[in-house]
Amino acid sequence: MSDKPEAKSEEEAPSSGGIGMMGLLVLGLACAATSFASVYFLAPAPTVAEAATVEAEYVPVEKPEKKKKDLAYTEVQEILITVGSAPATRYLKMQLAVATDKDDAKKIKPLETQLIDAFLLYLRSVELKDFEDPAFYKHMREQLGRRADLVLGDGIVEGVLITEFLLR
Repeated sequence: MSDKPEAKSEEEAPSSGGIGMMGLLVLGLACAATSFASVYFLAPAPTVAEAATVEAEYVPVEKPEKKKKDLAYTEVQEILITVGSAPATRYLKMQLAVATDKDDAKKIKPLETQLIDAFLLYLRSVELKDFEDPAFYKHMREQLGRRADLVLGDGIVEGVLITEFLLR
């Protein structure tokens, strides 16, 4: 009888129910090899054009020098308007100069009245709170330039300069 219980204990020994350490190493190596092979074989081969760009030397591109224009600055008459719709206690005083080529400078004086009228129409639409924003002044200069382009013709005006600005 003693033989039978010993036989049972050998048969009932717990079995390792997993892959084991060696199986995990083999599985990891197989995954790594598969990943490498898929990237290596599925990646497109470099073309001749790509190979040529790698071998080419870097040559900096020189920017062509801009031709400096001879600009003429023509002062227009002083602008004085009231600001706001409430009691007219605040006013704006501005002195402007229009930048043009020297050849086009003579076109400004005959059209100065129309130019001032276009500037006044825009400046009357501006609210008092707009003048409190520092970013507004760049916008105002662009708007004045657009109106100068409309009056004088497209491409004549190079810019509008504000030479005097007083808000009281």
